[in-house]
Amino acid sequence: MQTPTFLILAALAKQPRHGYGIVQTVAELSDGEVKLRPGTLYGALDRLVEQGLIELDHEEAVEGRLRRYYRLTTNGTTALATEIERLQRHADAAREQLRGRPGIVPGFSRLAVPAGGPA
Repeated sequence: MQTPTFLILAALAKQPRHGYGIVQTVAELSDGEVKLRPGTLYGALDRLVEQGLIELDHEEAVEGRLRRYYRLTTNGTTALATEIERLQRHADAAREQLRGRPGIVPGFSRLAVPAGGPA
C-alpha cells in the first residue's frame, strides 16, 4: 500500500471527513511529511471508492460549496488494520537487526548522535 493511501485510510479511521479535512489530518499524521494536493487526493478518493475501501458518507453545502464526506468501509478498516500489522512486522524486523549495534540508545531503538555531531 502506498503511503498516501495508508494515511488517507488512517485519516478516516475515527470519523468521516471531507477533502480538506483529510488533507489536514494526513499532514498531522505524517508530521507534515505528506502534503496531498487536490488532484492527488481526489484521484485517490475515487480509486478508493472504486476499490470499496471508502464510501460517501454524506454531502453538505457550506457557503454555496458542496462538501463530500467520506468514511471507511468494513473492507477499508480491514485493509488498514492489515497494513498496520505488515508495517509493524517490518519495523520489528528492522529494529531486531539494529539491536546491539554501537550507537543505538538502549530501550529506545534510536541512533545516538556521537559527541561532535553525526558522523
